[in-house]
Amino acid sequence: MTDQLTIALDGMGGDNAPDAVIEGADIARQRFPNARFLIFGDSLQLQPRLAAFPELQAVSEVRHTDEIVSSEDKPAQAVRRGRGSSMGLAIQAVRSGEAAVVVSGGNTGALMGMAKIMLKTMTGIDRPALVSTVPTLGEDVVMLDLGANVECTSDNLVQFAVMGAEFARAVLGRSRPKVGLLNVGVEELKGNDAVRSAGEKLKNMHGAFEFGGFVEGDGIAKGEMDVIVTDGFTGNIAIKTAEGTARMFGAFLAHAFRSSLFSRLGYLISRRALARFRERLDPRGYNGGVFLGLNGLVVKSHGGTDEHGFASAVAVAVRMAAEDLSGRIQEDLKVFGDVEGAESARQGVGE
Repeated sequence: MTDQLTIALDGMGGDNAPDAVIEGADIARQRFPNARFLIFGDSLQLQPRLAAFPELQAVSEVRHTDEIVSSEDKPAQAVRRGRGSSMGLAIQAVRSGEAAVVVSGGNTGALMGMAKIMLKTMTGIDRPALVSTVPTLGEDVVMLDLGANVECTSDNLVQFAVMGAEFARAVLGRSRPKVGLLNVGVEELKGNDAVRSAGEKLKNMHGAFEFGGFVEGDGIAKGEMDVIVTDGFTGNIAIKTAEGTARMFGAFLAHAFRSSLFSRLGYLISRRALARFRERLDPRGYNGGVFLGLNGLVVKSHGGTDEHGFASAVAVAVRMAAEDLSGRIQEDLKVFGDVEGAESARQGVGE
């Protein structure tokens, strides 16, 4: 990253704000020295904490507001009353062009609701999608939608594929991402109408990414695809199941090492390998869900994360903005439009 990049931070969003926000921003600053920060929130809380990090303070500006969107606020209430909050003002900074991307650990529903109203949906996108990266046996994989859209049409799924492929290029550095559709089987006749139709459309798209066909649930962790596309209902269940399984496995492993004297000795021998294992599965390293499909970049940090997790969310934000993710998605959507137009023309000739 060579040009200066401005990031808007919701300084009061999240269970551990503002400490996690300030400390996380400082970690990110060290990784991305060309980043500067607009931090929105209560200056009486933010300024003393910022003063403890003089190098971060030198590249940051605090914008005061004493209005906050709480985790208990309903999305509709937040949309009506939250424009002057730390979250609303941070989104507004992206809308006005003052910042390239916003990062918030606040109320997810409120963030999505305000972002959709203030930034509007991108031309060619019917619905924004929530996307994140997940670990696999191979390299990390991009997965969407993770809960923003419970029901999806075939066009929605194709649009998710376009956005997910660009996300994989910008954030994971995949030059030609391989995209798979999550399904109940890999055969072409499997799945509901929306999934089968989306598969047909994706097969006819060329250039932006490679369509790898259908993927079953156990195929997510194999790492054979760069992007896994599904509806928000299925995606949310899949990711929450994976998270729960990882916690269960960790608990089983800890119990096994405490079960006997020899087991504890085995732990001492293998603790370095176990440390690498924990680091690989540390959810803080994968923190930073992104709302794709808006006229502006929005990153949702987990509300309960610490400074290291928040720094990971900022890192995702920086990579997306530096790679002009929104502009690249718009270019790929033109290809989708051309495919749709050609398909409609063929059907017209057939009639």
